[in-house]
Amino acid sequence: MKLNGKIAVVTGGAKGIGMEICKAFAREGATVIAADMGEMSYQMDNVVGMKLNVTDVLGVQAFYDQVIATYGRIDILVNNAGITKDAMTRKMTDEMWDAVLNVNLKGVFNLTRLVGPQMETIGGGSIINISSVVGVFGNIGQANYAASKAGVIGLTMTWAKEFARKGVPVRCNAIAPGYVMTDILKTVPEELLQSFAKMTMLGRLGQPEEVAKVAAFLACDDASYITGQTINVNGGMRL
Repeated sequence: MKLNGKIAVVTGGAKGIGMEICKAFAREGATVIAADMGEMSYQMDNVVGMKLNVTDVLGVQAFYDQVIATYGRIDILVNNAGITKDAMTRKMTDEMWDAVLNVNLKGVFNLTRLVGPQMETIGGGSIINISSVVGVFGNIGQANYAASKAGVIGLTMTWAKEFARKGVPVRCNAIAPGYVMTDILKTVPEELLQSFAKMTMLGRLGQPEEVAKVAAFLACDDASYITGQTINVNGGMRL
């Protein structure tokens, strides 16, 4: 119960990696708010679903105000909500670029600019941003996604400095998953999945639970001296 009594917010928490992070936190004793535009795909004690569009500035403020009014504070924030709209650069539209950057990058900023200062006020906290192997290495046909996830790493390093500058232990780290078997990958042909697996040193794809375990570690006091880092959870992937 390493997160006993903690209040955690996980965006994109209705399914996939976000769902597994919510479950992992709840198993460690946290009260978890799974913030998502979609419907919850599961039920679990200590996990509460709330609607949130991270691109809606006023909606983010209202969500934050409601969480603080209900629970009093936010100890852990996981910025996990994200989308893809892939195309080669020459074919990428303004709409595709803007949609991905608004959710994956500005959406992270919209909530953290409220939660980070609040963590300074309450005396500490852990912010975990979900980046991607694509944000580290880039990928063909994903210029918008790569830019957004690389930007998340830049925000992580900046916030690790900003929110701890007054001596308060607010930690900020990123996780960069590789190819993980979420619902999106389940629609990919088997031969393509096998090619992804061969790109890794471990010869297999990842599972959402493996990302969630890293998030649970970064959220708890076991990681009390870790901040400003990007943890690659990709099986030793080579792009």
